[in-house]
Amino acid sequence: MKPIQVGLLGIGTVGSGTFSVLKRNQAEIRRRAGRGIDITMVADLDVERARSLVGEGVAVVGDARAVIANPDIDIVIELIGGYGIARQLVMEAIAAGKHVVTANKALLAVHGTEIFAAAHAKGVMVAFEAAVAGGIPIIKALREGLTANSIQWIAGIINGTTNFILSEMRNKGLDFDVVLKEAQRLGYAEADPTFDIEGVDAAHKITLMSAIAFGVPVQFDKAHIEGITTLSAQDIRYAEQLGYRIKLLGITKRSVDGKTGEPRGIELRVHPSLVPSKRLIANVEGAMNAVVVQGDAVGTTLYYGKGAGSEPTASAVIADLVDVTRLHTADPAHRVPHLAFHPGAPGDALPVLPMADVVTSYYLRLRVADQAGVLSKVTGILADADISIDAMLQREADEIAADANGSQVDQTDIIILTHDTREGTMNDAMARMQALPSVLQPITRIRKEELA
Repeated sequence: MKPIQVGLLGIGTVGSGTFSVLKRNQAEIRRRAGRGIDITMVADLDVERARSLVGEGVAVVGDARAVIANPDIDIVIELIGGYGIARQLVMEAIAAGKHVVTANKALLAVHGTEIFAAAHAKGVMVAFEAAVAGGIPIIKALREGLTANSIQWIAGIINGTTNFILSEMRNKGLDFDVVLKEAQRLGYAEADPTFDIEGVDAAHKITLMSAIAFGVPVQFDKAHIEGITTLSAQDIRYAEQLGYRIKLLGITKRSVDGKTGEPRGIELRVHPSLVPSKRLIANVEGAMNAVVVQGDAVGTTLYYGKGAGSEPTASAVIADLVDVTRLHTADPAHRVPHLAFHPGAPGDALPVLPMADVVTSYYLRLRVADQAGVLSKVTGILADADISIDAMLQREADEIAADANGSQVDQTDIIILTHDTREGTMNDAMARMQALPSVLQPITRIRKEELA
């Protein structure tokens, strides 16, 4: 059978890895796909560099639209990234009847509904395993391996940069700014790490997983997003003393009413979380990724591996190429939908809950004046709000501050773990505690996830 012909848009880190792995494992991939898969055309702005990477026998052009216009190209791989030209090229490839494989989580999280609708109308496939967690086959697991399950929740360490930073902060007792500079020096963080450290990259990925798990459109604009920039080494140390580790998690959950059992909506959030140290995911260190999925039939499953890098991501790109190749001649009406649900399915009605309606438990750290009666005022406010305390620590702070009158006062840290409460209720209680004259700094609040 004639090999399927592929056009590659962008031959940077992932693109070069894809070309290399596909060439190196050509015979194995052909055996698994049922026919050969050849990258026959590459588009990149740096034509000379691209030509040096692919060698003879592959057409190299500077204009990506030349790849899309080539009638011999069956599949277009988009590895340019971003929201702008990448979106235009993907839509043009779909309009031209080409299947698309992409690693562009930002594009799909923001414009996925439009892109998948266009692909459905044209009868072509958009595959995106490489867009989430690099080499971990989590999209295939959700779409196929766990298809018998009602997914209850997903929680993932899905950004290697932030996990490396948090691991180093814990291991070395250093603050965020110091570790970030080291991460940049070692190449774990970009020169502009904003998307990583502010949680945006993780939010793109959990948005896609949420859509597949719960049968809802991609809704990145409704995700609650917090990064790790305000975390301090002392909070990581206190968490450790309480039996927890702090991880930046992407979380999506099917929320039900505790009394009636009726569905309330979908939680979609990214933020630092306290995770019990005994959980496997709490022990994922460095730049590694891990995703925990809870299904009603299978229980808890864990997927672990490299979430980025040239060849790990290339592994996912090529897996998509093989899938598309197998289904290339199949009747489009009988293919698995891109998000594993058909538009208009009942799941569409489930809303994404506002963060104020999310119910979880909390870690609170209050830097307070070391004076009599402070603790009773703080616990009184929590009691008034019907917020139950699970555990508490008090640690002397190695600092002296001035009160409202300019007098020096000793400081202490009060660390509180709460039981479950509604976020809006906690927001109100925190505002009351922050207004106490004896609370000397902004209160640190980190959500706690038992993941059990």
